[in-house]
Amino acid sequence: IPIIPADARWKQNGTTVAGGHGWGSATNQLQRPHGLFVDDDQTIVIADYGNHRIIQWKMGDTNGQVVAGGNGQGNRLDQLNGPTDVLIDKETDNLIICDWLNQRVVRWSRRSGTTQGEILIDNISCPGLAMDDQRYLYISDTDKHEVRRYQIEDKNGTLVAGGNGKGAGLNQLNSPYYIFVDQQQTVYVSDNNNHRVMKWNKGAKEGIVVAGGQGQGNALTQLPYPNGLFVDTLGTIYVADFGNDRVMRWPKGAKQGTAIVGGNGGFITTEKNETRYILLLNKNLFISTYLFYTHQDQQFVIHVQYLIEMEYKRNRIQININFTILLNIIQSEFLAAHRDYIEIFQVIELSQELRTT
Repeated sequence: IPIIPADARWKQNGTTVAGGHGWGSATNQLQRPHGLFVDDDQTIVIADYGNHRIIQWKMGDTNGQVVAGGNGQGNRLDQLNGPTDVLIDKETDNLIICDWLNQRVVRWSRRSGTTQGEILIDNISCPGLAMDDQRYLYISDTDKHEVRRYQIEDKNGTLVAGGNGKGAGLNQLNSPYYIFVDQQQTVYVSDNNNHRVMKWNKGAKEGIVVAGGQGQGNALTQLPYPNGLFVDTLGTIYVADFGNDRVMRWPKGAKQGTAIVGGNGGFITTEKNETRYILLLNKNLFISTYLFYTHQDQQFVIHVQYLIEMEYKRNRIQININFTILLNIIQSEFLAAHRDYIEIFQVIELSQELRTT
């Protein structure tokens, strides 16, 4: 997990990295992509919601590869119905998928020749999932307004957030969507209809509001319908502000956030955007968003410059380091009332200057 300075500035220009060929079901197209996962080799695995499939995109390729579903909308084991999130279980090299409209969580092997999946958990309205370092699976449920932790093959799970009915109390959630879990098994939840992000420490009976919670609106204290989120090692929260077409950054303990991308009705174009999902992994931040007219993936850049001072053999060495963080957006737009895209932020050291005084 990278450390990104809280005052990093983001450029607003982008480069297409996936899709970009209009709305459709061809392997060079996307239709309302939602959640995603990035493998160690920079392969992007995308929940292509509108095409009822999981498609993976190797960096630099012009076409993706369907790796789950893609056999039409349905509930057969070789089909998906509106998948909303996906991750890779690296120990077994399996895909675990929120098959939302089928109300189930399914597993598909990534091995060549796989033609169908298997049901892990059914009767669950699951938009989001996450896996911790111990391979526990965390799944949100918008019908029960809760998040549960599961061991693989476990059907019941353990309640870790919400579960006290629909509501706005600190022990309640209202349509929890996406999840982030840190190394201490702290659960962060985008509490969608409460317009806030909640933090639930391991074993806690109630959560803590860590972003939003001030109702709908476009003030920097507000998060209408938050979706995907990520928390870095400094405790800074990056959250997809779906209602305001922007990505918000909330430093730990802050009373308000800052818009790092978007917020003016569109990220790159002037059309309406609705930010859907965020993932920060291996120095990459991905943001998926509902868009309006075309499918495109774009790459943004952050320029960061800061000073490190250290004592070494009685000499003070000052190191000026310039970093560039690339933000790739998979921007998948469709000809209705939404548009979707995904973004990657990649930290790359551009130059290093040492000066001894």
